Amino acid sequence: MTNCMGGTMGTGMMIGMGLIGLLVVAVLIMAVAALWKYLRSNKTRDERE
Repeated sequence: MTNCMGGTMGTGMMIGMGLIGLLVVAVLIMAVAALWKYLRSNKTRDERE
C-alpha cells in the first residue's frame, strides 16, 4: 500500500492533522468552560452586592 510519495509520510500527516484537530477541540472546550465559569461568577457576585 505504498504510493510514490511514501506511505509512512501520508500516515504521519494524517495522524498529525488528527492530533492538531483534537488539540484545537480541547482548547475550544476549555475556553468555553472558562468563559462559562467567569460569566457565572460575575452574575452571582452582582446579585450578592
